[in-house]
Amino acid sequence: MQTIPMIASVTSVDLRSAPIEPSWIHAGEPQARNATLSRSADGLASTLVWDCTAGTFEWHYDIDETIYFLEGSATISDGHGPAKTFTAGDVLFLPRGAVCHWHVESYVRKVAFCRRTQPKLVGLAMRAIGKAQRIFKRGSAPQATGLLGAA
Repeated sequence: MQTIPMIASVTSVDLRSAPIEPSWIHAGEPQARNATLSRSADGLASTLVWDCTAGTFEWHYDIDETIYFLEGSATISDGHGPAKTFTAGDVLFLPRGAVCHWHVESYVRKVAFCRRTQPKLVGLAMRAIGKAQRIFKRGSAPQATGLLGAA
């Protein structure tokens, strides 16, 4: 069985400009930057480092995103409960379809674990194919014949 090596990364990478959609900005002039740290072979999962300067804006999530806050802080509200301030060490999950209001007082830096979803039918088909492949591999293993050393 072929193994694939792990890929290590650091979060202290050079970031490039990743402007926030102008119509989402409500106050200030937040400047966002990011860098991709990893991407899965199928392109459905990725890990990014993202930072942003002071401002207030909304963000529309078209993917599932889990955030790990590295430094600074952001007060975030999804309109379903009170706003919460997240700081270094906090984790937040934002499902696809969420719209959140961000207030960054001075600066925030995060790692984002992003997962694109595929239509349920495609996901079901992919799982079925994977299961069939695993069954086939088990079924094609050499069988002991009990004739070892027989002439």
